[in-house]
Amino acid sequence: MLRVHSFESMGTFDGPGLRLVVFLQGCNFQCLYCANPDTIPIGKGGKLIEESEVLRRAISERPFFGKRGGVTFSGGEPTVQAEALIPLCRALKEEGIHICLDSQGSIRNRHVDELLSIVDMVLLDCKHMLPKEHQRLTTQTNTNTLLTAEQLRAMGKPVRLRYVFVPGYSDQPEALHALGRHFGGFENIERLELLPYHTYGKHKYETLGKPYLLEDVHEPTHEEIASAQAILERYFPVVWTQ
Repeated sequence: MLRVHSFESMGTFDGPGLRLVVFLQGCNFQCLYCANPDTIPIGKGGKLIEESEVLRRAISERPFFGKRGGVTFSGGEPTVQAEALIPLCRALKEEGIHICLDSQGSIRNRHVDELLSIVDMVLLDCKHMLPKEHQRLTTQTNTNTLLTAEQLRAMGKPVRLRYVFVPGYSDQPEALHALGRHFGGFENIERLELLPYHTYGKHKYETLGKPYLLEDVHEPTHEEIASAQAILERYFPVVWTQ
């Protein structure tokens, strides 16, 4: 059984083409800007759904995927449920369905290793390159994320590297240069996705009775994003932004 928070059909920002996005429950990070704080609790919340039901839904939506689309497992952090995902992903591959894994790469164990060997692409979220700033944003270190990135590079696994640009938190020029210097030479990274911070999930904190800790942080301006993009384009051949 999988603990599923929600589904999104016809997703366009979670991997190549049109995709069925499966948001799984549970995350070991506590990102200050998390747009889905209700997905964070591990072992509770969401709905328990049979893997076969996810497979059935994916097959039924396959006509919309075309040649480029497929299924993306997001969250939360999908590798929290890596063991349960393995047989489902094997079944999806038998059906010829492309699989993306949207992960921050911090969970490392044999089940995750097997899962990474099955999926077609990883959308790897690097929250911050500077360790102290990463911990400030997520409460956790970035050590395992960087190790997973190296693992994916050694595997030759296609990766889209994601970076959320948060004014006052992850917008430092030195952090952007550090990101470029570290990852710019990774042959398996198809593109760097520069994702502007947004407040779409703010109302969820109110619903949950939790304070929104970035109350005073503004959404980045076009000029701020353009400046960050100019820095990152020195290192990555393709820098994509919303």
